[in-house]
Amino acid sequence: MKHNNHDGAGIDRKLHNPIEDRLVPLEPLDLGSVRSIDDLVRAMSKTAFTGRQIGEAADVLEAMARDKDCFVVMTLAGAMTVAKQGLIISELIDRGIVNAIVSTGALMAHGLVEATGRAHFRYNPEVSDTELYEQGYNRVYDTLEPEQNLNEVERVMAAVLADWEHSEVMCSYRLNHAIGEHLTKHAKGQRGILKSAYEKGVPVFVPAFTDSELGLDVALHNRMRESSGRHKIRFDPFEDLEHFASTLLRQKRLGIFTIGGGVPRNWSQQFGPFIELRHRRLGENLPLKRYHYGVRICPEPVYWGGLSGSPYSEAISWGKFVPPAEGGRFGEVFVDATVGLPLIVAAVLERLGKNTGHVVEKSSAKGKKTPR
Repeated sequence: MKHNNHDGAGIDRKLHNPIEDRLVPLEPLDLGSVRSIDDLVRAMSKTAFTGRQIGEAADVLEAMARDKDCFVVMTLAGAMTVAKQGLIISELIDRGIVNAIVSTGALMAHGLVEATGRAHFRYNPEVSDTELYEQGYNRVYDTLEPEQNLNEVERVMAAVLADWEHSEVMCSYRLNHAIGEHLTKHAKGQRGILKSAYEKGVPVFVPAFTDSELGLDVALHNRMRESSGRHKIRFDPFEDLEHFASTLLRQKRLGIFTIGGGVPRNWSQQFGPFIELRHRRLGENLPLKRYHYGVRICPEPVYWGGLSGSPYSEAISWGKFVPPAEGGRFGEVFVDATVGLPLIVAAVLERLGKNTGHVVEKSSAKGKKTPR
């Protein structure tokens, strides 16, 4: 006999039939029926917890990729290139799925290591960090970045900066374009994010530019210019902001694919408020655009209150995203991106390969060279 609680609640409760209520049933993950990564991710979408999140995020990324009117911004934070995820990002650019990149400078600098044919190495926990410093090995968790690699990055930067006219104002997307052009000419046998971005006309923005090896290289180069009586290179981050905004204003629909959080995520998401403020405070006749799609891979919990862990629903209150009731579609995965990114992207590439061929053609910046 069922016992009701003391206040009588539930005595007249009518139990619903989940089938009549059209609830979606879950399904056991049967590995015997899995023949591909896409099979696995689709099966995970019918389970629960993080597995379901991965499956749902793949569906949203696929929708972004198939929407020929959607311009996709990929934001990158964390040590993704040190963690050897760079070729996944290059593949997304090469296939026309990602149309703009917003990244930390460190991620681009470490990506240059790959693009120049150098490697990262496993960390041996038996070697102390003091010893690593003396030996010239920089540690990123369980991986080492040899200082020799960063010297190679500096050589690339020196070659690019030597030809930079002081009358030409520098910003991050122009510099990254120039680096990509250099790699296309001098690293023909290698793949890399900036090389792919140059070849596909994809702008790469680094909002916190001085917080990076690339920024330090420019600072040192300017000091050398000054000591030899030459004019310093002027860097203007507002050139990045205006170019990013004007690029997105030309698009019919917007999507964002966020790895981690931090400055790249917030800088990209502030496009909506920037346009709204220009409309409201300056009286500019501009369409109020927000992101229609969003996929986010980040294990940061929401309760710390930081931007990295905040859900897309919170960003709706800031005017950054289209609400689901108006067609907004989002997928959020709370997992290490070195696990989530390969699974999601591999599954989506399988789907696109089966149905639309190797490359997703879009009306984006593809094929256009970003001007210096």
